[in-house]
Amino acid sequence: LGPTMDPRVAYDIIQRLPHLALRMREHGARAMIIASKLLEMGVNVTYPGLPTHPQYHLASRLINEGYGYGGVLTIDCFKREKAEDLMRILQNEENFGFIAVSLGYYDTLLSCSSSSTSSEVPPEDQYKIGLSPGLVRVSVGLTGSLAARLEQLERAVMKVGIVSSRPLP
Repeated sequence: LGPTMDPRVAYDIIQRLPHLALRMREHGARAMIIASKLLEMGVNVTYPGLPTHPQYHLASRLINEGYGYGGVLTIDCFKREKAEDLMRILQNEENFGFIAVSLGYYDTLLSCSSSSTSSEVPPEDQYKIGLSPGLVRVSVGLTGSLAARLEQLERAVMKVGIVSSRPLP
């Protein structure tokens, strides 16, 4: 009469629900701090909690107070090779997170959408919809100290050379 959830999955969900609100608050708070740091560094970052985001005012009206603007941000490296370098360094050298196409995990997840989740979209169509070949999606995780994560990210960004010379807002 319809799908039935596996008992183990049901148990796992029940175990995680009581602290979901705490995890979501931290997810959003960390993303805001990381996005602000990247913006300060001159990195091309997109995050709805930044005043530079084109829909910042709309997001601010819709926000659920206390939970922030969500835990996902993007870094535009402009070129696929630079995006792959950044993700490789963050995963393999800095232990910052994992390269994956998912968004939901307690650790940070990274993906280059144009070569992963949107790879079936022809490059000319990706261009038309504004999907940069070097766009890295970051789902900010909860592990590690925030100070350490900021240092890791800064080292990786400097190593890849994606800091622009544009003036900060």
